[in-house]
Amino acid sequence: MQLLIVVEQTASGFSAYAPDVPGCNATDPTRDAVEQTMREAIEFHLDGLRADGMTVPEAHSYGTVVEVAAQRCLLQTGDRAARCARI
Repeated sequence: MQLLIVVEQTASGFSAYAPDVPGCNATDPTRDAVEQTMREAIEFHLDGLRADGMTVPEAHSYGTVVEVAAQRCLLQTGDRAARCARI
């Protein structure tokens, strides 16, 4: 079974959660460690659901990357022309 996990860098390491497994999250000092901890946490959670006779959630979430413009234009009050700045 494959499930999406979202990993975010924090001030003290990494945090992760699984959108399809509510309440299942982890924090660790390294990316590899947080991925391993999430794998173990999800397996533990799913084992608990099965033991309680509950339905294991299906994967519905997915990840994608979108491209956005590299510049932003601002219209200043009173200006008739847009001012663009790289972001």
